[in-house]
Amino acid sequence: MNKYNLEITTGEIGQDGYVSNTGWVKTYYINEVTREYIGATMEHITIGGGLPAGAYLDAPQLPEKDNIAIVRSEDEKSWLHATDHRGKTAYSTETRQPLEIDFIGDLPDTLTLLEPKTEFDKWNGKKWVTDTEAQKAALIAETDNEKALRLSEANSTIMYLQESVDVDLATEDEAAALQEWKKYRVLLNRVDTSTAPNIEWPEKP
Repeated sequence: MNKYNLEITTGEIGQDGYVSNTGWVKTYYINEVTREYIGATMEHITIGGGLPAGAYLDAPQLPEKDNIAIVRSEDEKSWLHATDHRGKTAYSTETRQPLEIDFIGDLPDTLTLLEPKTEFDKWNGKKWVTDTEAQKAALIAETDNEKALRLSEANSTIMYLQESVDVDLATEDEAAALQEWKKYRVLLNRVDTSTAPNIEWPEKP
């Protein structure tokens, strides 16, 4: 009888969960926080002991898709396949703000992978819908502000040129410019901001 042995001794665990035969067994580990499967390893077990925490003897079935994670069930009796969107960008259905997904599982109702196209989009439970009235109001407000800035510039320029004319100090160019700026101001006042964003601004002198 040969005193040497080239075989690896295989350990065995009885139905009670304890080691019945000292040796090596292949185990499958999880991250004990997320319960996600992290890999397989060989574990040396001895009689009277058991498997380390987070280690299991049954092999998980590998998913066919990348967006699936392997996790251990809460009762520790089986492997489950769970939705995995980690690394993707989700959007709040309430604020439209983006955030990177860092958890395993289905998205809550407050998140969606669909990206809103405008700051006026609202979530209707299935998709983003643009609030066209709010969008239009914002465009008009923005155009009103632009019109006010242009009128302010025109008024300041006209006031200066008019004073030059009133005290007989205006040059011919300044007198001509005064008329052009007055025409420009008239055209500015005629701009209908309710047609935003289809605005044609008069050309500044």
